[in-house]
Amino acid sequence: MNHERTYDASAFMADTGVSRETLEHFIAWRALLAEWSNHTNLVGRSTLDDFWFRHALDSWQLLGLAPAGAARWVDIGAGAGFPGLAIAFALEDRRVPGRQVTLVESVGKKAAFLRAVLERTGVPARVIADRVETLPPMPDCDVVTARAVAPLSKLLGLMAPFVEKGAIALIPKGARHAEELTEARKSWTFEHSLHPSRTSEDAAIICIERLSRVR
Repeated sequence: MNHERTYDASAFMADTGVSRETLEHFIAWRALLAEWSNHTNLVGRSTLDDFWFRHALDSWQLLGLAPAGAARWVDIGAGAGFPGLAIAFALEDRRVPGRQVTLVESVGKKAAFLRAVLERTGVPARVIADRVETLPPMPDCDVVTARAVAPLSKLLGLMAPFVEKGAIALIPKGARHAEELTEARKSWTFEHSLHPSRTSEDAAIICIERLSRVR
């Protein structure tokens, strides 16, 4: 479905209740995405017109699934900042005590983009230009996220060190989420819940807790 003519910045503001200042952060992010996409592969250019629905709202919806007071977030394979930058903007908007967002991105150009957005907006967050497998040490967090990074079975291997220390994983997945869950069960045991996505009737957000490898 094409949303760019019906879901714009005003609709996003009404939906989320963000302040005007926070909305300006999203506007700056979108502008930098358009600028950087001329030379760096961040998102499909065809999705920029649908930024507010397909990217901004899609990222924002994870907030409602996090535990109360969740302040420390890690976004794996942060790429263009979905959902990590949206979470950083949201925690700043809500003045969440102890807020800390870590964006892990191994591709140098993408990490540079994330830093450019944070510099432009003045929102604090940490960018680590490294692979999550080699992080020394592993950041503590309440929530670990990843969007469009890897199949669920592989992704759980990257998230396990965080979940084993008490974090929950919030993972947006597309139409094949049920198949990915079935495949992941061959290698992992976990508790999960499924939450329908607000931005696609076929998609879902998977919440994972109590994760361990099948012995």
